[in-house]
Amino acid sequence: MSLLHIKNLRAEVDGKEILQGLNLEIKAGEIHALMGPNGAGKSTLAKVLGGHLSYDILEGSVTLAGEELLGLDPEERAVKGLFMSFQYPVEIPGVNNLQFLHSAYSAVHGKMELSQFETLLTAKMEQMQVPLHFKQRNVNEGFSGGEKKRSEILQMALLDPKMAILDETDSGLDIDALRIVASGVKQLMTPSKGLLLITHYQRLLGYIEPHFVHVMIGGKIVKSGGPSLALQLEEEGYDWLS
Repeated sequence: MSLLHIKNLRAEVDGKEILQGLNLEIKAGEIHALMGPNGAGKSTLAKVLGGHLSYDILEGSVTLAGEELLGLDPEERAVKGLFMSFQYPVEIPGVNNLQFLHSAYSAVHGKMELSQFETLLTAKMEQMQVPLHFKQRNVNEGFSGGEKKRSEILQMALLDPKMAILDETDSGLDIDALRIVASGVKQLMTPSKGLLLITHYQRLLGYIEPHFVHVMIGGKIVKSGGPSLALQLEEEGYDWLS
């Protein structure tokens, strides 16, 4: 079953076309990795899929489980089952994680009493190896890079999306944090879900083994293959594909 289907997607920002006819299909149960040099358009793709308002869609379609996403607000896409993890998660001073996650969960899955939600949250935190004191810490405020990424995987565990887009989740992580984050992501994958990993490096893919690896250059996918393609890119770079 096609879960995420991107057809001939073209998008621009400030009059500059970044995505230039991108095509990608991810089926339920599949893990895809998207790699490419700086400026290839990888993070632009993530932002466009998430509904970032700075980008204008010129052409194409994006469907999730057969439903068109383009034109929907970001929160509507989340309710449909799309999850975004950001390269640089923002801090939200004055809002603790318990409040934030309760609001996010209620928006996607329906209202749940706070006491009942806290029981669910505690179970998910233990599963994802997130310290329980994170509940009372303000969202990402004073967090290390690893804590921010672990917090986002906790969000993913709670929201239980159909399709997750992880934009450079490995950025800024030491080896221990990378292992914990990767383990959490792997636990959340099921045959009904899809996952797109956007990364520069093969090291994350050593923990989360993708079914397919794609190379993006110049706003489109120029080559696709299996996990061995990531190893080749690690050794040879991207020049041979330019």
